[in-house]
Amino acid sequence: MGVLDGKKTVISGGAQGLGQALALRLAREGCDVGIADLQEEAAAKTVEEIRQLGRQAFVQHADVTNVEDVDAFFALAEQRFGRVDIAVANAAILVAEPIAESDPGKWRAVMNVNLFGYYLFARAAARLMKAQGSGCILQINSKSGKKGSAKNSAYAASKFGGIGLTQSLALELAEHGVRCNAICPGNLLDSPLWTGTLYKQYARNQGISEAEVRRRYLDQVPLRRGCTYDDVANVMVFLASEQAAYMTGQAINVTGGQEMR
Repeated sequence: MGVLDGKKTVISGGAQGLGQALALRLAREGCDVGIADLQEEAAAKTVEEIRQLGRQAFVQHADVTNVEDVDAFFALAEQRFGRVDIAVANAAILVAEPIAESDPGKWRAVMNVNLFGYYLFARAAARLMKAQGSGCILQINSKSGKKGSAKNSAYAASKFGGIGLTQSLALELAEHGVRCNAICPGNLLDSPLWTGTLYKQYARNQGISEAEVRRRYLDQVPLRRGCTYDDVANVMVFLASEQAAYMTGQAINVTGGQEMR
């Protein structure tokens, strides 16, 4: 038996990377899992892995910025599972640009996915959970939700907004037995996002090599390593469990000591 045995869970952006790791961890802890993602084919592979673990799972093609898509996803989750106990808002994008040269369309897109998408996901989750009288909403936020990020203003602004939304939801939904918290990971330095994209973006923005980018970010971490998927998943499981029954409105740092506020 897992810590979350029998819980019905949904997650956005669960097709690959951190979202896939979180979806699989939820299944290992005993959850049935519904995945909302634009990458339906990749998400289907995650669903198959979850089913091999003996849990129910489904995927629904959904754009988290589209209210009809999000509402349809939650309606399907309720139809398949009967309820939703845990909703993990993980879908996010990042475009790192100096503000003076930034593309307004890209800046708006980051806000749309990371903040408006979280709002739509939480909105749909709250409707079900209020009716149930219980539930847990978790946002995968970032250390950039606690401290500004040079040449990365859209992402930081969206994540600061996500913490404000989390706190507001916690206050509003507490009387209905629904808890809302955020997880703020540090840099996932060995993840495909970093190795495939971010090292290149940051090297270009900062005028240094990719190796120097990695060293610069490692030097900022007291524990001297990057964040891992397991680091994030461990906190997710704790916050979703009854062990965290007295916690709501929190934004928990998982940063190796890099962020302490």
